[in-house]
Amino acid sequence: MLHFLPAPIISCISFIIYIANTILWLIPILICSLLKALVPLNLWQKFFSYLLDQMASNWVLFNTFNQKLFTKTTFQVTGLEKLKMKDWYLVISNHQSWVDIVVLQRILHGRIPFLKFFLKRELIYVPLLGLAWWALDFPFMKRYSQHFLKKNPHLKGKDIETTKKACEKFKHKPVSVMNFIEGTRFTNEKHKKQNSPFQRLLKPKAGGIGFVLQAMKGNLSKVVNVTIYYPDGTPSFFDFLTGRVKQVDICIETQDIDDSLKGDYVNDRAYKIQFQKWVNQLWLDKDQKMLQLEEKAKREF
Repeated sequence: MLHFLPAPIISCISFIIYIANTILWLIPILICSLLKALVPLNLWQKFFSYLLDQMASNWVLFNTFNQKLFTKTTFQVTGLEKLKMKDWYLVISNHQSWVDIVVLQRILHGRIPFLKFFLKRELIYVPLLGLAWWALDFPFMKRYSQHFLKKNPHLKGKDIETTKKACEKFKHKPVSVMNFIEGTRFTNEKHKKQNSPFQRLLKPKAGGIGFVLQAMKGNLSKVVNVTIYYPDGTPSFFDFLTGRVKQVDICIETQDIDDSLKGDYVNDRAYKIQFQKWVNQLWLDKDQKMLQLEEKAKREF
């Protein structure tokens, strides 16, 4: 509605609204986090988990309103019709920009449960945010390198046990676990350094989601495979703030997590190889999808 304003003014006002909206919801989230932490009763904590998720969902809703107020970005989305709120999802996506997170939150809001990111255990100690992430049931995981485990063999399997414990709360409450399996944002420099076999993607890291599926012990029922493409080129968050992102193309594909995707990724070598092949094929298909979207954009523009 206000996208006729000059870009510097749009960026300043929009950024202020983002900050104000974050503070507006962070304060009650922190208060409820403390209340949740004080009483270790299942019913009490379950009540606050739902309440906190709703607060976080409202934060996304207000951010979306902010975007619609100042920008006229068009979202071309396919595949939303197969999603529903009362299901357990593993969400994966290619990763090009911090804008990806905003895009995912916006298009998936109200379609699937609030997105949860697996976080490094150390992040629980981040002031204020660590408590908020814990209260929002973001699972904290601790991964040990093979080099570390060789020196400390008694800790083998401890990381998966820690993650399983963190995921116990998801047995009775629908959840969406989010993972960027490239591990980092795509750049031409990273692509060249990796010698990636994909034209528009970095190499996927199968271990991350293999680890998640093992930790969740069959509680996740579907994979939501999201492909994000920016016809105008990879944007910065400032580009998004100022309305320079004219269009975003999003393709969503949903697949059941059947028995072939369930196994012991840590100890079963045959399953590990099979799972890596599945992930690699997903990425080959996604790479082709990116090229198709690129060709489509060239024809349209």
